Amino acid sequence: MDYLEKAARVLDIEIFELKRLRERLGENFARAIELIKEAVDARGKVVVLGVGKSGHIGAKIAATLTSTGSPAVVLDSSNALHGDLGMVADGDVVLALSASGETEELLRILPAIARFQVRIIAFCGDPKSTLAQSAHVFLDVNVEQEACPLNLAPTSSTTVMLALGDSLAMVLLEARGFNKEDFAKFHPAGLIGRSLLMRVHQIMRPRESMAIVSTNTTIRDVLKAMTSVRAGAAVIAGEDRQLLGVFTHGDFVRNFQADSKIGERLVADLMTLNPVTVHKDKLAVEVLNLLERHRIDDLVVVDDNSVPVGIVDSQDLTRLKLL
Repeated sequence: MDYLEKAARVLDIEIFELKRLRERLGENFARAIELIKEAVDARGKVVVLGVGKSGHIGAKIAATLTSTGSPAVVLDSSNALHGDLGMVADGDVVLALSASGETEELLRILPAIARFQVRIIAFCGDPKSTLAQSAHVFLDVNVEQEACPLNLAPTSSTTVMLALGDSLAMVLLEARGFNKEDFAKFHPAGLIGRSLLMRVHQIMRPRESMAIVSTNTTIRDVLKAMTSVRAGAAVIAGEDRQLLGVFTHGDFVRNFQADSKIGERLVADLMTLNPVTVHKDKLAVEVLNLLERHRIDDLVVVDDNSVPVGIVDSQDLTRLKLL
């Protein structure tokens, strides 16, 4: 049995169904975005309803919506008629998932939901189904074939539902102006929280841990200054403390290969002018972006007056669990 060939077949089928979904996107999708946006802007929420595998996909969609600024809850179909309908309120939007549109446990709840002033968005594969006909907006998730070799296990159909849910959440994110700072509020723990919530001044090495030299300092003395604070770079400042340039250990190695007597030269001749800097109050994630974009290991931190107040060494980011 060729396992890789069979795995590729599964992926090919699901990719094919995703392409079909993309081709079907239209005004109904835009209408669904507007309904959810109006509800959330009015302090409402999205109530996600699904059974079985569709329920699992619905739970993930609800989590994605909530984490990106559109509050969502999952309504358990088995408990909905026994008190859990209390989580539904006028002004909410109900997102109902059912591949067939005829899931008995889901349809049983629809009459009770209809008593509320809510809008229903249906994810299903049959526009003539009871669910589709009961919804205010129908989003077609039909598939020609499941990736299951028996064409039975929900595979392509759940992938299409999940992708459509991701599309809703991401478009809503942009439509509502949700930004990195908002994202950080909902993800305070782990790498995401640390990189998005922390400010540069919280992760930098302070001024007293920097090698700061003047333009007439020899390279030999610059290296001594760097070694004394265990830094990979020295900052060159003028008499007014303004940043003039930077000289790194990498600069020394490159220049030493061309001139073994580099130690007696002045740093002013070899420093990098107008080095990349970051303001001390910027979010720490900006440091990650700058280091990657400019392919550097050390980033000078400045204040409002462009005076160097710290430095970020890329090696510190691992210790701080930002990488």
